[in-house]
Amino acid sequence: MKLKKLIRLAAFFIMGFTAAIAFAHHATTMFDRDKVVTITGTVKEVQWTNPHVGIFVSGTLKDGDTPALWIMEVSSPGNLTRAGGWTRNSIKAGDKVSVDFYPLRNGNKGGYLKKITLTDTGKFYTADIRAQESANLEEREQK
Repeated sequence: MKLKKLIRLAAFFIMGFTAAIAFAHHATTMFDRDKVVTITGTVKEVQWTNPHVGIFVSGTLKDGDTPALWIMEVSSPGNLTRAGGWTRNSIKAGDKVSVDFYPLRNGNKGGYLKKITLTDTGKFYTADIRAQESANLEEREQK
């Protein structure tokens, strides 16, 4: 009887610990969601992998700045594909882009992608999978 209780207690703690790790992984507190920053530049690399897509952009905050390498974290490939239009080749190395993102709180060059626009065509993609499916997104973004 005591062994069963001990096993149940151990299982409870293991599940609680596992849930805490999963929650910590999905925390977004490292990004400043109260601030949106825009860079323009050229995509250097796209890592289309789980658990998060990574887009590396050599870009600047304003004209005349020296380009720096920025890393943009995005949702998973599955979420982006289901969200309305993202494919492995939507954004690729060499593309000229404008990127709106929530910056890292620690000041490092990176953040969580909000919207990426191909400057040659004007086509854009968002990381907000609900907004991607919404009508009139472009009009709402400009208000």
